[in-house]
Amino acid sequence: MMIVVLALILGVLLGFLFLIPRDRKSGSMKKVESNASNKKASSIYSKSEVSLHNKKTDCWIIIKDKVYDVTSYVEEHPGGEAILAHAGDDSTEGFYGPQHATRVFDMIDDFYIGDLER
Repeated sequence: MMIVVLALILGVLLGFLFLIPRDRKSGSMKKVESNASNKKASSIYSKSEVSLHNKKTDCWIIIKDKVYDVTSYVEEHPGGEAILAHAGDDSTEGFYGPQHATRVFDMIDDFYIGDLER
C-alpha cells in the first residue's frame, strides 16, 4: 500500500513539472539588451563604416547584407571570443555554421541596426 501512495505522489509531482509554464529562453542564455534600439533600423552602412566596429567593445557584424551591433552580446557569446573573428566584417558563413542552435536565428533580430550599402 505504501508503494502505491509513493508512486501516486511521485506521479503528481512529475505532472506538475510538465504543467508549470517555463520561459523557454531562460537558463544559461540570458536576454541581452541590444544596442539596436539606440539606432535607426532603416540606416544604410557602407562596408568601410562597418569595418571600423571591429573590437570587443564595439562589435558590428554583417549577415546576409544586414548589419548588426552585437557589442552587448560579445561577453555572453557561448563560443567565447569566436564572435570577434569576423567583427567589422561579413559573418554570414560563421553564423549559419553547425555550432549554432536555432535560437540564434530568433535572437539576431534584436541586434539589427540597418542594411549594408550595395
